[in-house]
Amino acid sequence: MTTSIEAEVKVFLEQCKVSGDSAYNAIKGVLERLHNVDTRVDARKLLTAVEKYVQKQEPGVDSMSLYHFRFHDLSLTDYEGFRENRQSLKLLELPSIFIPEDWSFTFFEGISRHPDTGFRDRDVTELGCGNGWVSIAMAERWLPRKVIGLDINPRAIKVAWVNLYLNALSDDGLSVLDHEGKSLLDRVEFHVSDLLAYCREQNLTMDLIVGCIPQILNPDPTAMSKLVSENASEEFLYSLSNYCGLQGFVEDQFGLGLVARATEEGISIIRPTGKLIFNIGGRPGQAVTERLFSRRGFHIKKLWQTRVNQAADTDILALVEIEKNTRHRFEFFMGRVSEEPISARTAWAFLKSGGEISHGLSVYECRLRMPNQVKTISKFLNNGFHDTRGALDLSFKDEAVAEEKIPFLAHLARGLEDLSYFPHESPAGSCRFRNLIAGFMRIYHHIPLTPASVVILPSRAVAIENILRLYSPRLALVDAALTRWLPKKWITALPAQAHIGTNSIGSSKSNNSVTVVEAPRRSDLVVQLLKNLKPQIVVTSLADYEMRTSTAFELLLNATASIGARLILDMSEYLELSSLPGTNGVLQYLSSHPMPLHATVICGLLKNQVYSDLEVAFVMSENRTLLNALAKAGDVTYGRTAISSQFYYGCLFHELLSFQLPERHTNEQRLPREEEASEYISISRSTAEALSGVENVNLDQRPPTICMDFDENLLQVPAAVKVSVFEGFARQNISDDEIDPRPEILEYLESTFGVPHSYTKEIFLSDTSTSLFTKLVLACVEENGTLVFPMGSCGTLVSVAKFLEADFRILPTKVSDSFKATAGQIDSFLTDAVFIEAFKDAPTLSRPHGTLKYSIKKLLGLLVSQKFDDLVAGLEVQKKILQHRAEQLCKLLKECGWDVVEPLGGTSMVATPSAFYGKCVKGESTEALCSENIRDALLKFTDLSISSSSWTGIPNYCRFMLGLTDEVFAASCRALLRFKELVL
Repeated sequence: MTTSIEAEVKVFLEQCKVSGDSAYNAIKGVLERLHNVDTRVDARKLLTAVEKYVQKQEPGVDSMSLYHFRFHDLSLTDYEGFRENRQSLKLLELPSIFIPEDWSFTFFEGISRHPDTGFRDRDVTELGCGNGWVSIAMAERWLPRKVIGLDINPRAIKVAWVNLYLNALSDDGLSVLDHEGKSLLDRVEFHVSDLLAYCREQNLTMDLIVGCIPQILNPDPTAMSKLVSENASEEFLYSLSNYCGLQGFVEDQFGLGLVARATEEGISIIRPTGKLIFNIGGRPGQAVTERLFSRRGFHIKKLWQTRVNQAADTDILALVEIEKNTRHRFEFFMGRVSEEPISARTAWAFLKSGGEISHGLSVYECRLRMPNQVKTISKFLNNGFHDTRGALDLSFKDEAVAEEKIPFLAHLARGLEDLSYFPHESPAGSCRFRNLIAGFMRIYHHIPLTPASVVILPSRAVAIENILRLYSPRLALVDAALTRWLPKKWITALPAQAHIGTNSIGSSKSNNSVTVVEAPRRSDLVVQLLKNLKPQIVVTSLADYEMRTSTAFELLLNATASIGARLILDMSEYLELSSLPGTNGVLQYLSSHPMPLHATVICGLLKNQVYSDLEVAFVMSENRTLLNALAKAGDVTYGRTAISSQFYYGCLFHELLSFQLPERHTNEQRLPREEEASEYISISRSTAEALSGVENVNLDQRPPTICMDFDENLLQVPAAVKVSVFEGFARQNISDDEIDPRPEILEYLESTFGVPHSYTKEIFLSDTSTSLFTKLVLACVEENGTLVFPMGSCGTLVSVAKFLEADFRILPTKVSDSFKATAGQIDSFLTDAVFIEAFKDAPTLSRPHGTLKYSIKKLLGLLVSQKFDDLVAGLEVQKKILQHRAEQLCKLLKECGWDVVEPLGGTSMVATPSAFYGKCVKGESTEALCSENIRDALLKFTDLSISSSSWTGIPNYCRFMLGLTDEVFAASCRALLRFKELVL
């Protein structure tokens, strides 16, 4: 008599006989019953009955062929499970799912070498779990808190669940509990997922991510862009086990793209102390495989290595093609015992001739070297910056380089991610950077310095030249090592006899005719020269042994004070950016003494482990007059110090200060002091007059909250710009060609403006247009030429000419021409003067660093090719914003009583306050408003800063900038309306 269970078995097997899909549907029906607690016991008993029937009633039948499934006891010899009699796992296998093979066996052997404590009570994810046997075995052996098995094959996940129930329940359907009172059902679960997508969607973090990830190129590289359905063909689902995500990774050519993507996704999923454990085939070669992990910020350790036969169903012709087109050679072996590797081409030929080939198989453990920082970098790249992943290289031979670069890239990533525009910084330097320098001096060297005593410059060469130009001394004594940056005529001219040995405090007639005498470095020799030559300025450093105490510094302070000379001390070589800085006699002195007003300390930041040629300098002084003059001189000689340079060194200072407790250190502050008339040389009259036109730089005053007077673009930065900047800093081993933007500049000039390449003899690069123009003016001075400025030119350019005492003329322009110079007006001023040599011999030209040249080259290439929609679209958006703001501001200014010159383009416009002339602010005892004081009145009563007619060079016309943030532009409009209410 047939029992109900026997009948159920026969129905089940008859359904499975029909086809593989029918067998899968039958098994899926059993799984639904296993998931249901009420039917679970009977479903488990059914599976037991099916297995026994096939084994006893049809012992010679191949159940995989007949029924499209089979039961398999996977032997785990010497397996140390929590059940002493457990020597195997019972598995259900389908033809559409990989059965356990050498790859997975090697993988399990590798992770078995991992300490038990690495899994116990941990959260583990297995990628590519297949039928789930590894996840189940890990859970039973090591008792992790949770194992989540993930696979892209929906059928694999269903079968994995069945296998979980087969091993979590006895043949009678009862739960098998471990010594903690938990079953495998409490510890293991399975989900369909493309790599770690499930973990991301569920916001899960893991202690371990393990995986046996295939590395074979799929003939259909678009496979993964499609939604994978469980109803897909068995052949397609089987091929998914071998698919490789062609995501644009360098590793794709070696069949490692999927491993690379899994590694990158794992960065955000693993906890800071977590690890990745992957099974990697050795065909690409060990160097390629290990670099895949190291360049993404992982320390790697090989847990296990063996050899396996090359799978017969895997075609290696794709690898042969890669070898044909590159110099790379894959690694195969003849048989499993050969020691010498052979190429894919040789392996293919040997295989076709009947030979057997094998390849290495290794299990790697990967641990993030700086978890939080690498996670920050990875998060930045995930948020819309995938294109720059190929440039990321976090592998370092020198750990000191890694400790400096990885935190910087993390800071940069965080800064760029939060950045909507590049901030406007004062010529005195970034407030944040100056504050960090002051904090470093206060905490590490106990100097009560404030940011007000610090000015940032592009380099110490620029600092020294600008100081000499400010004071224009008749005679300066300069350390021989520092003279190489100065204008050639300064160091070749013989000092006038009348100037030697005198104590005159007057300046030279021109800041272009300074006479410099080279000095030795030893302080006693410098003092001897001081007594004899009596220079007005001394620029020097100290010998190594003299820096150990403050004696030499005090000697120089006293010696220069005795003859009325200013002392500029360069200590660039002796400032250590370290949490354990060495002895520094100069800083020791400043910790207990105010810096004399005639003394200034210059420090060029040169010592970094990563970008050896990246420099920025700062000046420390307590002389407010000099600090203010240096900031204004910066505005007219180099504009702004590169933000990137300040940001980089700012990150180094930040790392040194981030763990300090501020309240443990002195709150004393030494503020800069105003210099009264003294016996020391003062800033020359012509220089002071030239700098008086710099309106938007004054360290003595609180900066205005609403600025419409600076030449910056604060509109939204296109993502392509962020990508290019990050990529320039992230890459390593960049060739000279890759950081040379000249070809792209020439192409851009020709495609945009029609300027043929032949018109350009040479191209010179600089951080700012002001720096380039400064050298152009100096070249003009050398040639005794005359500069012509159309009325309405950028006021900074005119200030440059005044500061450098160049001969210039103003070309009148008309309001009817929008103050634009016409072709007829300028024809008579055209010349053929060539100043190339002046730029070649310009050591203080503030040139862009290679990282930024890389960024510029890439962006110009995108513009010329029109290949990057984001960049082009971003620039178009900026143009529309500027056009709309010009229309909006024109209307507002007219309503407020200004006569406007409507702009034809650009980022600024000019207007004259005709309705305000002769009027006073209501209720205030102020003088009548005019073109000379309208700017000051706006600033005083509305906190709005604009450029006055003194800056524009157009009588009565002020300038308004348009490239502002939305908030600042709106505030500017409100301020203009407020001023109208106060006056009209």
